[in-house]
Amino acid sequence: MAYIISAIIAYLVGSISSSVIISKKMAGFDVREKGSGNAGSTNVLRTVGKKAALLTLICDILKGVVAVLVAFIIGLFAKECSKAVLVQLAAIFVVIGHTFPIFFKFKGGKGVATSLGVLLILNWRIGLICLVFALLIMALTRMVSLGSIGAAVLFPVLVIFMQNANYLVKGSKISYIVFGLCLAAIVIFNHRSNLVRIINGNENKLSFKKKDKAPEPKTEPEQEEKTVKDEIDEIKEEVELHEQPEIDITEDKKKKSEKSNTKSDK
Repeated sequence: MAYIISAIIAYLVGSISSSVIISKKMAGFDVREKGSGNAGSTNVLRTVGKKAALLTLICDILKGVVAVLVAFIIGLFAKECSKAVLVQLAAIFVVIGHTFPIFFKFKGGKGVATSLGVLLILNWRIGLICLVFALLIMALTRMVSLGSIGAAVLFPVLVIFMQNANYLVKGSKISYIVFGLCLAAIVIFNHRSNLVRIINGNENKLSFKKKDKAPEPKTEPEQEEKTVKDEIDEIKEEVELHEQPEIDITEDKKKKSEKSNTKSDK
């Protein structure tokens, strides 16, 4: 029973889509309707801004931390259950909740930040190694997806080869290897479309250049002055058009009179 309760709570915590909530509050739209359509901090960065993206990142990380801590507390009371399995189940289900949130029509993010929160609370050393590795790949390639996939692959590798890993809850190495493989599989599965774009060479990249400032809107007096000048120019053009035929008519009259004079002289 404790396993089910832990999994349900973790899934509900993961289903709180911070990117959707923050984008609606700060920008007035659902982030899933803009950019890549993903409910994650990267898409928030592209469509809303840096502050909103940072808030989203922090909230998504905290979801992973909270879900694991709740499972850990449940394990203190449910003595007949394996504490390691409890926290591992919670870690997996909080990422599933983030990916398929029940509160937001099952359309969520890719679970990278939430997975990072899980790793940091379970074993902060492994979490930091994966984070640095991901940031290094992102800096070199400017592809967030590639860094996320790389960190997901690295996690189970570290679990296998890292000796004396101090986890929040002690458990068998096999259980943590299975957990690492499951978590990595979820993150990679969520990035399947990114993998296709990476292979095809058209994956979206981050731009570190500052965007050009938009030209400042003209003040009302400048706009009024411009409209007055335009009106004056239009009036001048109309006057010139009206005067031109008159000049032509007078010239024709002069020519006719000259011809008539020459005839009379003859």
